[in-house]
Amino acid sequence: MNITRENLGELDLLIKVEVEENDYAERVAKQLKSYQQKAVVPGFRKGKAPMGMIQRLYKSAIMADEVQNAMSEALYNYIDSEKLNILGSPLSNVEKTGDLDFEKATSFTFYFDAALYPSVTLAWDKVDVKLAQIKVAAKDVDSQIENIARQYGKFETPETIGENDFVYGKFVELDKNGEAKEGGVSTFSSFELSNIKDEEIRAQIVGKKAEDKVVFNAGKAFNAENIENTLHLDAAAAKKFKADVELSISGCSRITPHEINDELFAQVFPGEEIKDAAAFKKKVTEQINKANDEQCEILFVNQVRKALIENFDATMPEAFLKRWILSRGEKDMTAEKLEAEWAEKYVPSLKWEIIDTELNKIQPIEPTQAELLDYIKDILSKNMPKQADEDDKAYADRLDSQARTIASDRNNVSQIMDKLYVQKTAALFREQVKPEVEKISAKEFAERCKE
Repeated sequence: MNITRENLGELDLLIKVEVEENDYAERVAKQLKSYQQKAVVPGFRKGKAPMGMIQRLYKSAIMADEVQNAMSEALYNYIDSEKLNILGSPLSNVEKTGDLDFEKATSFTFYFDAALYPSVTLAWDKVDVKLAQIKVAAKDVDSQIENIARQYGKFETPETIGENDFVYGKFVELDKNGEAKEGGVSTFSSFELSNIKDEEIRAQIVGKKAEDKVVFNAGKAFNAENIENTLHLDAAAAKKFKADVELSISGCSRITPHEINDELFAQVFPGEEIKDAAAFKKKVTEQINKANDEQCEILFVNQVRKALIENFDATMPEAFLKRWILSRGEKDMTAEKLEAEWAEKYVPSLKWEIIDTELNKIQPIEPTQAELLDYIKDILSKNMPKQADEDDKAYADRLDSQARTIASDRNNVSQIMDKLYVQKTAALFREQVKPEVEKISAKEFAERCKE
């Protein structure tokens, strides 16, 4: 097997693979022998057909497969041994390779187009990004404690609707005559009565029970977001919806919040000694800060990522990359669609792939299996206490077994690996950028996320 390459430019290559008979003859002979043993040919018992007949029937097809297999193995071994940093994968150059005759020829020459990763200098000096830290307002902590109390509260299904109940029923849009509008909204839904902003409409519903009906103006009762969620409309339609609706009530539910007491502390934070409301509030604040810090970390990674992509100054082998993307056989992909989406969708993605490769040279950021298992075991250890008769080794083995079971679920693995990737990327970015920490409000954070 002889393999050579020709540099067609700074990044583009033409790879030539020459396959001789001794590169594939043994493979072909082995396959022919296997076919002879299994073949059922009229006039012969199974496995007894003459080899000459087997060769006439199958040799050219087997030879085509084995030549391709030998060539492919040699090509990728060559790429590895030469340490060629190939973008995508080599593409067959059909024009130069031409038609191959596997019935008469014994030697074959294949040509492949390929492209190398460009040399990139990451523009850390042009990354001007601060690490946001959300200021937690006292009212946000109080609101979260209220949510927790409701989450652990008592669930009931009373006969009549109360001030803060959830209401279930069917909404029907009405026309100007108060009749069901043809083609209008007709949907079963639920809503929290406290979401109704108009006091008179809210008072109409309080005290009602199953099978009662109430007519009110949806635009007057709900804001656009509530209309979107309750009437199952898209955002644009919800903003315009101002019609009257008839609500046919099917029932309601009520949650009586749990008292802020020792029982709640133990349920929310098992295994931790929280003795009073002040300590509970402190722990909830820490929980909010941790969640906020994770969101700020994601924002930071995305902002730095965006800056690195915008300051990417290397030339990419675009012609090759477009061919490679089209060769992958993505559903509904055409050359015209690729061209239309190239600059906005594909170029940033390809730039990031190249940048990601450079980042891994500085410090590996792809999560390992060991890191995945450690992360899962850490979560389990906080929710799966040691049993009374269990020693340290047995407990560690049980954690490891549970972690491996969870790690075997692709959905779990995907989500956790994404989280670990963000954490490792953020750590690398902090080291390189050394960002200033900036305290901002939750509203400012939301605005930056939209940007």
